[in-house]
Amino acid sequence: MTVSPSSTASDSLSGYELPQFHRKLRDQVREFADEVVAPAAYEYDTKRELPYDIIAEMGDMGLFGLPLPIEYGGQGRDYLALCLAVEQLARADQSIAVTLEAGVGLGAMPIFRRGTEAQKHEWLPQLASGRALAGFGLTEADAGSDAAGTKTTATLADGEWTINGTKQFITNSGSKITRLVTITAVTGESVRADGSVKKELTAILVPVPTPGFVQEPAYDKVGWHTSDTHPLTLTDVRVPETNILGERGRGFANFIQTLDEGRVAFAALCTGAAQGCLEESIKYANTRNVFGKNIGANQYIAFKIARMQARVHSARLAYYDAAFKLVNGRPFKMEASIAKLLGSEAAMENARDATQIFGGYGFMNSSPVARHYRDSKILEIGEGTSEVQLAVISRVLGFDAL
Repeated sequence: MTVSPSSTASDSLSGYELPQFHRKLRDQVREFADEVVAPAAYEYDTKRELPYDIIAEMGDMGLFGLPLPIEYGGQGRDYLALCLAVEQLARADQSIAVTLEAGVGLGAMPIFRRGTEAQKHEWLPQLASGRALAGFGLTEADAGSDAAGTKTTATLADGEWTINGTKQFITNSGSKITRLVTITAVTGESVRADGSVKKELTAILVPVPTPGFVQEPAYDKVGWHTSDTHPLTLTDVRVPETNILGERGRGFANFIQTLDEGRVAFAALCTGAAQGCLEESIKYANTRNVFGKNIGANQYIAFKIARMQARVHSARLAYYDAAFKLVNGRPFKMEASIAKLLGSEAAMENARDATQIFGGYGFMNSSPVARHYRDSKILEIGEGTSEVQLAVISRVLGFDAL
């Protein structure tokens, strides 16, 4: 099953009616998620292993190259296509969905947006194939949204950067097929007029393996057990000066722009998770028999599922709206944050309701809704917490609340 890049269907979203190619892609990935991803989800979740065979199949389908140009090994499609694929995968397994979302949004897209031609030709074909993964190392113990807390440093001498520091919670950073991690580091300091110090942050490409770059043991997480997540230690890591990504001193500002774009795909993941809980609940309510009738005949259950549907509908419209603006070159910062906020809340609330509908069965780890219950909390935290989304929205509205 491959996604053909030769289709002539429009790649833009008009009135929220998906063009033919996007509908075909959505249906293909949905079938793949149901037939390949879902049956293996519990096994890999229990093993806490990334299923490299499934990732390879996704690569063969062209999913990792959807928004990348054909000249770099991609499919030549738009960001909406990636969102649709992520949504369908998240219905079955959020870990698989975030591997794709982060692999493209945080791994490949920064290189596509800001890399040199040499960097694009070296890295993008590998990443688009799904045979290689890349991560983005921004978060530290005292730094994430707060750039001033960054302590990782990079000094330039004799044509080489020497990097020292640590990073935390980095997705796709320690897998068997991780080939690159982009690191943000302090490359200089300046004094403002008020006497305060401003850190100059720069993004630098670190190939894997590189001497001094250590992928520490994987985290023991509440959820997303299949997703690869590691802390990183960098001790005198040396890379060529040409490994700088974008302009020196623009590392954090560029990453914020990357996050704005990535939040649209993340919102699609949230929507898929909420949809997965809805679908499981509908099936269960129509088959679970209590007191001589299906539990769906109980108004309380039917109304609970109706609210789940309303959340999914709202979340999907929100990320469609953000995607529409993104692919058409219109401002979408606030819409991306709204979509991420609504989507993550929908996923968490639907997971809670689905678990309640399933009763004791919903508390068993073998149940898909149990996995969604564990997985969904991170959706309100990752790629900017709900509080960060509210701050972004309020600032666009003209407020500067802290």
